[in-house]
Amino acid sequence: MEQSISLYEGYARLKRTRAAFMLALIFGLVLLIGIAVTLGSADLGVAESYLAILAGLFPGRFSAPELAITIVWDYRLHRVLFAVCAGFGLAVAGSVMQGILRNPLASPFTLGIASAAATGASIAIVLGAGVVGGEYLIIGNAFLFALLAAFAIYGMARYRGVGSETMVLAGIALMYLFSAVTSLLQYVGSSEELQAVVFWMFGSVDKSTWPKLGIVALVLACTVPYLVYRAWDLNALAEGDEVAAGLGVPVERSMTVMMLIASLITAVIICFTGTIGFIGLVAPHITRMIIGSDFRTLLPASGLIGALLLLAADSIARSVLAPQVIPVGIVTAFLGVPFFIYLFLHRRDA
Repeated sequence: MEQSISLYEGYARLKRTRAAFMLALIFGLVLLIGIAVTLGSADLGVAESYLAILAGLFPGRFSAPELAITIVWDYRLHRVLFAVCAGFGLAVAGSVMQGILRNPLASPFTLGIASAAATGASIAIVLGAGVVGGEYLIIGNAFLFALLAAFAIYGMARYRGVGSETMVLAGIALMYLFSAVTSLLQYVGSSEELQAVVFWMFGSVDKSTWPKLGIVALVLACTVPYLVYRAWDLNALAEGDEVAAGLGVPVERSMTVMMLIASLITAVIICFTGTIGFIGLVAPHITRMIIGSDFRTLLPASGLIGALLLLAADSIARSVLAPQVIPVGIVTAFLGVPFFIYLFLHRRDA
């Protein structure tokens, strides 16, 4: 009886910790959004930025200077919200991949999806070939090649029997293949084309727009709730294929569907941003170390941490060498790697 009471109290304490952690993340994200909107050549305060956001949402109830509203809504807010959505999506995709593959190093970038997108973008830049033309040539190629990589991983895994080890090995093989093709295109391209390819691979949210933000937000709105709904299946898969099958989870179908959803999220984001690494790897680890590995809370919490990390990285990228902007992919590595190593060593010592 005492043991049952102790277990109940422990679970209640864990629920309170998770709720407090989620609320802290939401509060921190809202605060950081207000700060990030102030960054730029035009001098705006945090209060003025929030007021401009509210005036744009509720023009009858709030008022702000017309210049502030124009700066916030036409130039800054879509970039900030795009960084939030991109970080959220990459972190969720990384959480799903680590769960179904039971590999702590699994992420959209270690499985070759980002390398495939870079190859597609390189083909568009160097050869001018693609499935769509005009301003969407690079975006269309990156998206198509990222999805092709996901289907190739699934095809090879299905040929050998769908399993976590098979998917990881197939992803690694494709990563090296697409990296080689990208290197070859860089070698034969001109100096201007080489510069464009390298800049795309650095990763950036500079070219965000409201329509692009709408596309990413729509994909997240359609996929993330389904993943949270299937959180119990992810919990079972994380314990192993045999355990999941014993609990009644259709292992092959669940792994396939969730892998393709995670790949779709990744493809939609990186076709607009370029290669932004480390978010999908470090955010799930940070979340797991703090609140555990229950996917019911791990998915949304990882997304919020990913959003915070990418928005913080973009804010630093815009302010360190202002008015020059450092590619955000460089900043995520500088911020994420030391922090991740610290957490890992702290966890080991504990």
